[in-house]
Amino acid sequence: MRVLVVDDEVEMAALLARGLIGEGYDVDVASDGIQAISLAGEQRYDLAVLDVTMPGMSGFELCRRLRDQVRGIGIILLTARDAVDDRVRGLDAGADDYLTKPFAFAELAARLRALRRREAHAPIEIEIGGLAIDLASQRISVGDREARLSRTEFDLLRLLAEHPEEVLPRAEILETIWGSGSFIDSNIVDQYVSYLRKKLDAIEAPVKIITVRGVGFRLSKEPA
Repeated sequence: MRVLVVDDEVEMAALLARGLIGEGYDVDVASDGIQAISLAGEQRYDLAVLDVTMPGMSGFELCRRLRDQVRGIGIILLTARDAVDDRVRGLDAGADDYLTKPFAFAELAARLRALRRREAHAPIEIEIGGLAIDLASQRISVGDREARLSRTEFDLLRLLAEHPEEVLPRAEILETIWGSGSFIDSNIVDQYVSYLRKKLDAIEAPVKIITVRGVGFRLSKEPA
């Protein structure tokens, strides 16, 4: 199991590398996004631990590029930013998880183990009505037409696709995708449904997201 650690702070990168090697991982270290992209072109990585705040390419941008470049890679972002918007931005960039600095190394190790377990048991693809949902790359396709989804768009579509033809209440979607509806405007669900509909329409997907007024949404196959 090989891990790519990317952090411009030499001491932090070395500390992470030593800890991960102690956990049994093979570890490569990059000091910036350009070096990380270069390494990922030469070596297959299973996991990546990325600092968000780096000179040049940010951890958000690097996350997006690695997600496109390395199929099935698990990504954890390390950030000193605790704002909800920053966490949402990281997840939308394709991160699987994030940790706010300072953190205990034991927690990072536990989250990496959780990612490994999840990937080991995860299906590769969901297919519904001719729409293929690639769970590794977060792409959707119909034949040779495809579209790339943000992390939140992908999570929402996957949730709907795992319950085809079933109406999912707005509150349940909020809780599952955003963690809580207490401090988030429920209209964010409608916003992301709108984003998804545009991407589904762009590839002429044979499914539709149906609004059930006053309740929620369901993913439905279009009639043949």
